[in-house]
Amino acid sequence: MEIQRFKALWGMEGSMEQQLARAAAAGYAGVEAPPPEESEAEAFAAALEAHGLAYIAQIFVSGAYDAEFKERASYAARFKPLLIVSHSARDSMSEDEQDRFFDRALAAEADLGIAVGHETHRQRAMFTPWTTARLLRRFPSLRLTADFSHWMNVCESHLDDQQEHLALAIERTVHVHGRIGYPEGPQVPHPGAPEYRTELEIFAGWWQRIWAQQAAQGKPFTTFTAEFGPPGYMHTLPFTGAPVADLWEVNQWMTDYATRLFEEWQLKPR
Repeated sequence: MEIQRFKALWGMEGSMEQQLARAAAAGYAGVEAPPPEESEAEAFAAALEAHGLAYIAQIFVSGAYDAEFKERASYAARFKPLLIVSHSARDSMSEDEQDRFFDRALAAEADLGIAVGHETHRQRAMFTPWTTARLLRRFPSLRLTADFSHWMNVCESHLDDQQEHLALAIERTVHVHGRIGYPEGPQVPHPGAPEYRTELEIFAGWWQRIWAQQAAQGKPFTTFTAEFGPPGYMHTLPFTGAPVADLWEVNQWMTDYATRLFEEWQLKPR
């Protein structure tokens, strides 16, 4: 199994062409971003092909609107994505509402024939390990994009008491969002900072377990997107609002770390 590294376009500067060119020059297999507007669709598809980049699409569904999921996933499918990452449903929905949403979303996925990783994200149905586990048990074909930084933040812990739920989530993960959270927030200032070494090692362990699960399933590759965000997610200095780190450098550090971690994992005896 190999690792395919994707570049998140969230927070990147410059035109779409400049962003894709920079990602390609840095050696990424592809990019991850929401689909462009209709007016830019043709140019975006052409730029992906010109730079030899694969695509992971992101879609956002505002609530209990399964029709909205189908519409947005169908539009994303026009760009032939390797995978669709979906921010699905809401934490405020009842269990019955969530079940109706995912029942219809999974039917739409099957019609499209494109894998969808529903993201473990705050505000969404999968905002905690236990709400996610309920859905995974209810829907055996449901798959995840693992962004466990949100869970660490929502649970205000290192998730030591959530091992059973984590194991199920790891089993169902199809894609990893590489961002390090901590009990008081979804994004550490810099993943290389020694004061966050404990969190870095915890996430590294989860990712290795995901890779082992995917390898056991016979997958030829795994996908990884470092997804540290710009100010709003990134810490800033008081009064000036200056970001405490460079967004490109932080995500590149995370990508390089994950690459080394994956290579070390491959060398371990099994």
